[in-house]
Amino acid sequence: MRILVTGGAGFIGSHLCEKLVAEEHQVTAFDNFSTGRSSNLAILNGNRSFKLVEGSILESQTLKELVNESDYVFHLAAAVGVFNIVNHPLASLLTNIRGTENVLEAAHAANVPVLLTSSSEVYGKNISDSLSESDDRILGSPVTLRWSYSEAKAIDESLAFAYFVEKQLETRIIRFFNTVGPRQLGAYVMVVARFFQAALANEPITVYGDGNQARCFAHVYDVIDAVIAVAFAKNTIGRVINIGNEFEISINDLAREVIARTGSKSEIVYVPYAEAYGEGFEDMERRVPNIDLINQLVGWKPQRDLSTIIRDIADDMKRQG
Repeated sequence: MRILVTGGAGFIGSHLCEKLVAEEHQVTAFDNFSTGRSSNLAILNGNRSFKLVEGSILESQTLKELVNESDYVFHLAAAVGVFNIVNHPLASLLTNIRGTENVLEAAHAANVPVLLTSSSEVYGKNISDSLSESDDRILGSPVTLRWSYSEAKAIDESLAFAYFVEKQLETRIIRFFNTVGPRQLGAYVMVVARFFQAALANEPITVYGDGNQARCFAHVYDVIDAVIAVAFAKNTIGRVINIGNEFEISINDLAREVIARTGSKSEIVYVPYAEAYGEGFEDMERRVPNIDLINQLVGWKPQRDLSTIIRDIADDMKRQG
């Protein structure tokens, strides 16, 4: 197939491009390099089955031309990172909402299926033991900018589902929980990679809040297998599907595990949310996915545990110096 991957130079997008090329698809990555990096795709340089196009999903004409040349669209491009969302809310909302509108409009005009990547952020402050796809969203005030990303992703999902229901566009929606692994660096470093950077340099590891908040981390290799399984299955059309790992760990325990695995002399330091993100910032105590649906539909379960995740990230960072 001829496949377009928006956000193809990003952390998850680049791994997806590699896998699709390995499966003998013709792949075009479209990225503006705001958070992605061309170096993420270095292994595909010179491959006749791959090309990289620089540009933004806000450039509707360029996007339309790329979609018209494609048989399938994986839409991963988005403004990401809590600091980025809080500090640049207007630009983030524009990218995440209007950009998705552009993708869906172009896909509908060309009758090209779309897989939309959403986020566990849509659940907001819902701290249920096991968040399933139909669970309620619990959010703070609309003027608490922390929740603008959640709002935007929810609107994206509603748009994609409306295109499926009203216009019969073949859409699928996946919600990523915390995805980690090699290449998770760049302008907006996420928590596990940030901890490793500090630990390998024997610098203080900064934990925001009290560190008792818990998360579940999935290896990007497992996540890519899930994405492709969902994308090409018939029984996933029009569905919203969680992708994540059910193993839960506190941020404090994660920091200690990184220090132990790297033999680091780093100390853990705590920074209040208000100091890191500004007054009124809210975070979630926990976020645990229910992944029964994806297992029922395509037989997927994560195969890699936290030890493998930590080893692979450490090895990748050491290679990068």
